Amino acid sequence: MAADRGPASRGRWSAAGFAAAIGGVAGAALASHRGARAAAVGALVGAAGLAASDAVARARQRTGEIPPLWLRIATSGALAAPLGWAGERLTGAGPVAVGTATGAVAGVLGIRPQKVVLGPLLGAAMGQLFARTHPMPGSVVAATTMVTYRVLSALVFRDAQVSLLAERVPAGDLPFVVPLEARSRYVGTGYVRELAGVLGGRYVADAADVGIVASLDELAGPEFDPAGVDPRVREFYEHTARFNLDIVPRWRLWVRPGYLLYRTLLARPLGQASVPMNQREALRGVRGRIDTIVLPGDEAVGVRGWIRSFADNDEPIYVGIYTTYRRDGTGYVSVGFPVPQGSFTATLVPRARPDGGLLLTSQADGDQPGHYLTYIDAETRELTTLAVPGFAEQLDVYVRDGELRAEHAFSVFGLPFLVLHYRMQRKPITGG
Repeated sequence: MAADRGPASRGRWSAAGFAAAIGGVAGAALASHRGARAAAVGALVGAAGLAASDAVARARQRTGEIPPLWLRIATSGALAAPLGWAGERLTGAGPVAVGTATGAVAGVLGIRPQKVVLGPLLGAAMGQLFARTHPMPGSVVAATTMVTYRVLSALVFRDAQVSLLAERVPAGDLPFVVPLEARSRYVGTGYVRELAGVLGGRYVADAADVGIVASLDELAGPEFDPAGVDPRVREFYEHTARFNLDIVPRWRLWVRPGYLLYRTLLARPLGQASVPMNQREALRGVRGRIDTIVLPGDEAVGVRGWIRSFADNDEPIYVGIYTTYRRDGTGYVSVGFPVPQGSFTATLVPRARPDGGLLLTSQADGDQPGHYLTYIDAETRELTTLAVPGFAEQLDVYVRDGELRAEHAFSVFGLPFLVLHYRMQRKPITGG
């Protein structure tokens, strides 16, 4: 029994330590305007307070639950405090600017358009309130704005953006999750090569004549007959490396500010999920290649990584690991996007188009299709997975006027925010 409690106990201690660190920095930031001694006391109080809160919350937390809302709100307020302090010190920003910036960040993290709009409006109002009454330091303005926004958002928007699906379970229990993580802070175009070293497999860079799936026949099911697929569409999936892709992104106006912030602060430093912002960027050209790994003891390809990058400097756009599996007579495509210590997986179900095209969609009945954010324990390889029900996508590949095309559409809570338009052409044949 003691061995069974070991990982859970270590996890609780690690969580408490992380909460103490956040609380300590927040307490120091909130009290720093009163001097160094006050900042030190604030750090001790903040560390003890948030660590104790985390311990109480986790002791009451049942299996399959995420941390309670009150703790998540307190933690987000604590994270905002040092950012408000830094913003005030570095830029000289006043309460209105700090409040507006904090609200804007909170709104962007809320994803949906209503939250994106609510954030800066609420932040500006909070900043005005502080400016007109008793001026407060930036740390207090930021923390108060964040907590107020989170409370108001929870009251107004009641449908969950994420839900805990599984906690510390074997990978075999979640076939719709691709359990491959990044083992460093940067994913980048060399991810599959590094993964081959970890798995001990045979790595092939830019493999010739391979596809993102081995065969469309693996996807057969009650609602999809591979025999009805246009040969050109089949060829694209089974021999993706034969094609060049031109991409034209169409972003909805409301999501552009949030995406620009996400891309600058997260996607580019991470080397993952950095879609072109506009057609001008897309004109840099997109290079696509498939790196493969043959696992020890196997002869067939075990890992297929479709890597897309800008042609001019190989800056990563997407690094996706493509897999297929079958469940209850239906085939699925799961695409895992590695992130540090975890992965974001899109599991899609195939649907036939009447013209011979193929639609892969996450919007389908059943417990398999969807989007999943997963933490992978480095020691036990157990998965802790969040479902992201508000996110949806579909990839539509078809032939029009003799040309192979695709549309990759994304939406959040039913609101479309991005469509990637692709045109696929065969690569020129080289060699003798």
